[in-house]
Amino acid sequence: MLTYGANPEQLTSLGRNMKQQIEAINGVISAVGGALGGTTWTGPARDQFESEWNTQFRTALSRLTEAFDAAGQDCINRSTDLQRVMGPR
Repeated sequence: MLTYGANPEQLTSLGRNMKQQIEAINGVISAVGGALGGTTWTGPARDQFESEWNTQFRTALSRLTEAFDAAGQDCINRSTDLQRVMGPR
């Protein structure tokens, strides 16, 4: 028999954990951007990397933060809804 459900406390924890990862991702964006800006490096390889960083990599990381934020909030909202339906334990 297949059952569905979730532990509200664990679901809240998962949601918060996902939202906390946004800080780590933003740290990567900041660290790479700062390191790139402070690195003496000229030429086509630099231009290509910087272009890819600004158009692909950083954009992908930003989308990841948005996805983690949305998924984390969804977990928290579902947990709240479950707790409302289940009542106090």
